[in-house]
Amino acid sequence: MDASGSDKALKSMSSPKKWGLQIQTVQRTPARRNSDWLGTSLLAARTISAAAESFPYVKTVFGTVVILLETVETVKKNREELKELCGNVMEIITIVRDQISLHEDTAAVKFKSLSQDLEECLHGVLNAVRELERKPEGLHGRIKEIIGSRKTADEIAGYEKKIRELRSNLTATMDTNFQVHKVLTVLSPAELVPPVKRSVNNCPLPSRIFHGRKNILEKLNDYFLSGPGLGKQYIFLLYGLGGAGKTQIGLKFIQNSFSHFFGIFLIDSSTTQTIETSLKNIAETNHVGSTPRDALMWLSGEPNRWLLFFDNADDPHLNLNKYFPQCNHGNILITSRNPGLSVYTTFHCLVSDMDEIEAVELLLKSAAQNITPKNAQISTEIVKVLWYFPLAIIQAGAFIAKYGVLHSYLELYNRNRARLLSEKPTQCHDEYAWTVYTTWQMSFDRLSPRAAVMLQFCSFLHHRGISEEIFCNASEYKSTPGSPSQEELQDALNFLSQFLGPTGDWESLNFMNVTNRLRAYSLVNFDPETNMFSIHPLVHSWLRSTISDVATDHPCMVAIIGMCIATMDWTKTAKATQWLVPHIESLLQGRMDVTPDFNMEYGKIYRWSGYLKKAEEFGVVALDKLKKILGEDHPATLKSGGALANTYLYLGQYNKAEDLATFVFEKQRLALGMDHPETLGTIHILSMILIELGKFKDAEKLEVIALEKRRQVLGIDDPATLLGMTNLGWILHNLGRLKEEEEFQAIAVEKQKTILGQEHPHTLWTMTNLGSTYRNLGQLSQAEELESFALQKLRKTLGEDHPYTVWTMARLALTYSHLEKAQEIQVTVLEKMKLALGDEHPDTIRAMKELDAICIKLVQLSQIQNSQVSTKTHRLLEFAWVGSTRATVQPI
Repeated sequence: MDASGSDKALKSMSSPKKWGLQIQTVQRTPARRNSDWLGTSLLAARTISAAAESFPYVKTVFGTVVILLETVETVKKNREELKELCGNVMEIITIVRDQISLHEDTAAVKFKSLSQDLEECLHGVLNAVRELERKPEGLHGRIKEIIGSRKTADEIAGYEKKIRELRSNLTATMDTNFQVHKVLTVLSPAELVPPVKRSVNNCPLPSRIFHGRKNILEKLNDYFLSGPGLGKQYIFLLYGLGGAGKTQIGLKFIQNSFSHFFGIFLIDSSTTQTIETSLKNIAETNHVGSTPRDALMWLSGEPNRWLLFFDNADDPHLNLNKYFPQCNHGNILITSRNPGLSVYTTFHCLVSDMDEIEAVELLLKSAAQNITPKNAQISTEIVKVLWYFPLAIIQAGAFIAKYGVLHSYLELYNRNRARLLSEKPTQCHDEYAWTVYTTWQMSFDRLSPRAAVMLQFCSFLHHRGISEEIFCNASEYKSTPGSPSQEELQDALNFLSQFLGPTGDWESLNFMNVTNRLRAYSLVNFDPETNMFSIHPLVHSWLRSTISDVATDHPCMVAIIGMCIATMDWTKTAKATQWLVPHIESLLQGRMDVTPDFNMEYGKIYRWSGYLKKAEEFGVVALDKLKKILGEDHPATLKSGGALANTYLYLGQYNKAEDLATFVFEKQRLALGMDHPETLGTIHILSMILIELGKFKDAEKLEVIALEKRRQVLGIDDPATLLGMTNLGWILHNLGRLKEEEEFQAIAVEKQKTILGQEHPHTLWTMTNLGSTYRNLGQLSQAEELESFALQKLRKTLGEDHPYTVWTMARLALTYSHLEKAQEIQVTVLEKMKLALGDEHPDTIRAMKELDAICIKLVQLSQIQNSQVSTKTHRLLEFAWVGSTRATVQPI
């Protein structure tokens, strides 16, 4: 504001007539017309607020006072407490007004801090007042209302006390000779400045059955209504899948907050044409012109608070920015399927599934059913299968209301899912024209052919954990003997070629171009923290219905997953295996005869992930197939046999494992030679089997040979060499050569930290081995520290139930000298081993014996304590437990 404008405003504020008030010094006494105190205060507050336009520090809080009084006008409870509070608020703003009249704009700046404190307090009052008007449902609701009203009354009293303190502090710091003024109840209506005329709100009401979404509505309230509204344009994006309820949330917010805005304008943002038509209508309705530009220019110059509601801005090619008024004020709410519109604001919210309680209440409301415990129980199961998706719930409710089939709806849905989600009910609660499936079909039809095929292929995978890495790895696949033929993989290779660059290498930008089109319609979601995509389960199910040639597309995705696994580096597969297993399960759906045949690769993933019985099933099928096609002496057949022997080892079938591993080793030694990596890998497996069979000397001889060969062929820093060092160290452990073992394990763990990373399972397992060595050397604190760290990281990386995690837990139980703690862990170990390995597995039996040993020691300790034997004897018995049993499991 320039100097002349400021002077003019100050002179205007100095005039009591401009304020619309007759001022007089008074004491705090009850109003002469007690029943009209609110109307009088509201008129005065509006007048003061309108006259404070030139002073931003106080204008906002004056406006908040008006909102408070308008809100109080709508409630009937706690009026006496509110009357006292409002009286104190009116005194404060009257004092501030008079100070500005006397001391010009310096006073307005001086009241900045006070205004902020008062505004914060008033927002608390507003929340409490709104809480008073919530309507309870049922007896439980009425009881909550009684308790809640007492709580709210206490809150109002607390805020009233704060406001009194603000008034006291204000009057105490005023200039000398300043007299406290209060608004009289006798006002001259002719002198009042008329309230701002409110533009027509052209938004429809939300659905009559709108329910829930309190968290999102609170975010909108906090963003649009709690801020000062000065110096910036407020833009908020609601984005999500079609049918998630974005428009309804926007309309509900507008219904709740209409009184806060001078004007609210709905912009149909489906296309450029509908946007421009909406803006023309705004210009013509408000008599400011007849073009979109006229509307935008008018809003840019309109100082009163307005809101533009850009609804259904779904077209990713639409440049929405050019339809925003070019000014530093105003409010804009956008709904879209496109999360990319968040480029306009850092304030955005994904609208997706509902909370379970809200979803149940919405279903019963839309189905016109009473909320009873029985109905709520049935509805809970229904909303679960509908994945808590709003439009699906509303469609289900309409069907139930029409046919009265709440109790049998689930059975009908399971048999007729596509039909029920495709048919629009005759009776609707709003103007939404689409069903669950048709709203997604609209988005699907706008995709490029490449993006559409990509989405359909992903429907064969699990709906979560879809990553670029799957397709990138598959693109690097090289065919090997015994693997699917080039002809079987041609469709997959053709599909993957679209993501390759000119040199034939993977080009991430090409992949991003395709997936961004899917994200633009929220048909997939992307998590930047995990770099994973996901598809809503209902969309995932619907996508299958869009595929016309399942017989071609399904084998293509089977091939891509198999090719991905075949090219994976085993040193980097710890986390990858966890998200690949659900994809394999989704693709195979319990079958093992799918084509193309990547059974050996699937068995590898199952073994790495700790699903050992599954690994055995796939390993047996793969080996039998390769024997028939290539013969039992072919390198590919022998490699498959070595993998199956490894699986037998971890299943505790040691004799079976030894026979197969010995056969494979002898064949590889003759066909490939002792220096071949495949032969060395089989030696490693065979030495681990011999450890479990107690043949430690034989195991040592083999592992020493293999380790030396690995050093020569692969180098000392190769992960396979380091794994051999770990294994040899464990052999030395079992031979009682603990100092030699410590040296091996210490070197191995440091190199693995550098090469594989500190959190790789093989690094963590070597730490566990080293911890066992420290335990047997009596260095319990070092042992516990290493094993605890390894356990924590394995839980995070592989999960609670993975064999690595369980075996590490078993080691830690052996280390604890506090037997109660050891017993607690060992009980968990036993339960998990039974689940993962079975009751008859040697490790499960060993865990039982170790638990028995702990229990016996605890009984002995109890007897010692009761007989008051010396503390020294007590400690010796505790220490006797530590390292009393052995655990010999090694990495898979």
